[in-house]
Amino acid sequence: MSTIFSQIVEGEIPARVVYEDETTFAFLDANPLSPGHTLVIPKDEYERLNDLPDDVATDLYATVQQLVPAVEDAVDADASTVAFNNGEAAGQEVPHVHCHIVPRFDGDDGGPIHAAMGGFADLGDDELDEIAADIESRA
Repeated sequence: MSTIFSQIVEGEIPARVVYEDETTFAFLDANPLSPGHTLVIPKDEYERLNDLPDDVATDLYATVQQLVPAVEDAVDADASTVAFNNGEAAGQEVPHVHCHIVPRFDGDDGGPIHAAMGGFADLGDDELDEIAADIESRA
């Protein structure tokens, strides 16, 4: 599989590259949600976060952590939303792990990440306890 992101890493498709190291790569989103919207990816293709080896996940997060303040400072943002869409049902359009750093500005009407779901799940205490136990047993 060769995603558009792998083609960008290989230089086959042009991009506005803002960072690169041995395992990670970052570039401006071609369809930005705000000025400075940046994507951070592992150079190797992994479709979902679940597929990332631990060392690549560590490197990816370190790059995200390094770039958040750089992106915010570059566009004089008040904050940023940092997010992964993990799988097609979550809105992931390119099957290559990528983190969005979306600069945010006071009054931009973007809303919190909770707005992505359109509302809260109606779950009782028993359901929450069962889900928590199930997650804990699998972690």
